[in-house]
Amino acid sequence: MKIVTDSGADLSFTECQELGVTMLPLKVEVDGRSYQSGVDITPEAFYDLMDKADSMPKTSTPSLGEFVDAYKRLAQEDPDILSIHISSGLSGTYHTAVQAAADVPEANIALVDTLTLSAGTGWQVRAAVDLARKGLSKQEILIKLRQIQDATTTYFTLPDLKYLIAGGRISHLKGLLASLLGILPVIQVSNEDGKYYDKVKKRSFMRAIEAIPQLIKNKHPEGTELQTQICSAADPVSAARLKEAMDKVFKCDWLPVVSLGTALGAHTGRGLIGIIVAAKKDLPVTA
Repeated sequence: MKIVTDSGADLSFTECQELGVTMLPLKVEVDGRSYQSGVDITPEAFYDLMDKADSMPKTSTPSLGEFVDAYKRLAQEDPDILSIHISSGLSGTYHTAVQAAADVPEANIALVDTLTLSAGTGWQVRAAVDLARKGLSKQEILIKLRQIQDATTTYFTLPDLKYLIAGGRISHLKGLLASLLGILPVIQVSNEDGKYYDKVKKRSFMRAIEAIPQLIKNKHPEGTELQTQICSAADPVSAARLKEAMDKVFKCDWLPVVSLGTALGAHTGRGLIGIIVAAKKDLPVTA
């Protein structure tokens, strides 16, 4: 079985090679120059470019042709393909993959809309790799990926709303009003439709970070054993603050901090802090 993903999973090109996963990069353009997310620019270098840029960055999905070429090439080795992608509620990547799959009838392609992004998508990709190595069928893997989707919640906050406003993720008027008042949202990525929803608003970035564990308590009681992973857009200090706040409330099994990739960071800017959580008892056994 072959596994395909996109760079919205925030797995580097090298990580994907080690996993045996084919990664199709999303693209980002800064001041007229194009980069492939996860391939030819690091997140840290990208945020430096954003800070100096004269215009807002632009992003684009892998093309239909890139998907078709990848599927055709992989099908020559194994017609069974599992293609796992960033939420269709946030990107057109999944829909492009669906179109491409219809153009490659020689392949047996199962498509997964992860309904999340970054490390949340990465969890599903890594689980698929582990399960395939254990010899599970594609249908069995799809069932377990759905269990991971249902168990997983993603929250994030950020110190500056201008990129979300520019990208249309927050309405221009509401975003400007919040910025003027110094109000910052804590945003949840819904695992029902894969879109962003404001959960609370706080009057400082620090208060927004501290609100995240309290939101998680709405689903998981204090002391719950959680699998947790922080996603950071080049802000290790705030990442450490969120980790400390989480450890006061839950028993966390921490995965390494993930750097928010360029294609996603283009819509948030430097400083985003997010967390992906799931109760360990609700996750299927994979490795």
